[in-house]
Amino acid sequence: MVRSTTKDAQDLIRAVWSAYSATPTNLKIIDHYVVFAVFTALIQVVYMALVGTFPFNSFLSGVLSCVGTAVLAVCLRIQVNKENKEFKDFAPGRAFADFVFCNVVLHLVIMNFLG
Repeated sequence: MVRSTTKDAQDLIRAVWSAYSATPTNLKIIDHYVVFAVFTALIQVVYMALVGTFPFNSFLSGVLSCVGTAVLAVCLRIQVNKENKEFKDFAPGRAFADFVFCNVVLHLVIMNFLG
């Protein structure tokens, strides 16, 4: 039973990897950016758990900045993906401009929250 479960898991990983290898490079770059942002937020949470929460506004600002940026990048990925039929009329340049504008607004709010 353990062998079949391991084999099924390996087959699943191979299938996902082969499907993901067909993904365009620009979407892979966005995916790496999202993973980096989430990983940075996790590092901040672990640091806060180990060291303490003295400047709590700074901790919240850092984590919300990472999570907000990741969410905006996922929205960018959805808009830029050519297989997504809902955003077929959107130009990739407009999607990127929306991403940049929303990031500027997000980080202005984050800086305001820092105090």
